[in-house]
Amino acid sequence: MTAIYGRVAVLYGGSSAEREVSLKSGGAVLAALERQGIDAIGYDPAEGGLSGLEALAPDRVFVALHGRGGEDGTLQGALELLGIPYTGSGVLASALGMDKQRTKFVWQALGLPTPASRLLEADADWDGVVAELGLPLIVKPVHEGSTLGISIVDGRDALAAAYREAARFDARVMAERFIVGEEYTVSLLGDVILPAIRVEVPGGFYDYEAKYVSNDTLYHLPCGLSATDEAALGALCRDAFEAIGGQGWGRVDVMRDARGGFWLLEVNTVPGMTDHSLVPQAAAHAGLDFDALVLRILDTTLGLPDR
Repeated sequence: MTAIYGRVAVLYGGSSAEREVSLKSGGAVLAALERQGIDAIGYDPAEGGLSGLEALAPDRVFVALHGRGGEDGTLQGALELLGIPYTGSGVLASALGMDKQRTKFVWQALGLPTPASRLLEADADWDGVVAELGLPLIVKPVHEGSTLGISIVDGRDALAAAYREAARFDARVMAERFIVGEEYTVSLLGDVILPAIRVEVPGGFYDYEAKYVSNDTLYHLPCGLSATDEAALGALCRDAFEAIGGQGWGRVDVMRDARGGFWLLEVNTVPGMTDHSLVPQAAAHAGLDFDALVLRILDTTLGLPDR
């Protein structure tokens, strides 16, 4: 059975700010493939580039590269040119999903709910930003993941500092109206909508520390929503993922306000696969252990539809 996959290269590491998380994700994926008797090899593009990958002559690629250079369409374009099937979304969806602002433009054009936002500049009129979006605000890099460079701003005077922090990670920075409420995430695997997870952080903010280091973060499964509300949330996230052309697998992050309204935040086209990650937790709750999940994701490279 495993012969149908041929040689599988797991791409991890890379040169983005999310390198360390990617190494953990890729290492876990590689171990899962090896446990199932698949001819798999790990490869870090930061060490040998595309020529090194081509020399391995893989039959397919499992993309575990987070952030720019792996999740933004550039790698996907290269793999298309090399004719190597790969996991996850194609060039367009990957590029859109990595760009939080343009993702929101697509959602807004389709009438999908997402918080108001605007791009920021170093000399922005901070009073004007507050007047337009209100407070609190969340300031974030447009092209970064893992909540790197993100700040919650409660007052006008903190905006400039938040901008500078985000600008350390990206030349494009955005401010977004912060939705006060409960945070949910929904994972998608092929045509399956996995159970929603409600994320609860004692400190109140699901930042890098809460995601990958802290053992205090709570992941509620089941999420606590009624069956009707969870179905509505799942359908919204599926629509949001499909709106940008997402394929294979991914994750959509959402906030729910005090009135029960859901607000789309962002799409992850190469979600984490670490021991703290959300997709494996949702899959496990649906009866799919980590090894089976990895294989299901790899299966999406068989008989790929047009991207």
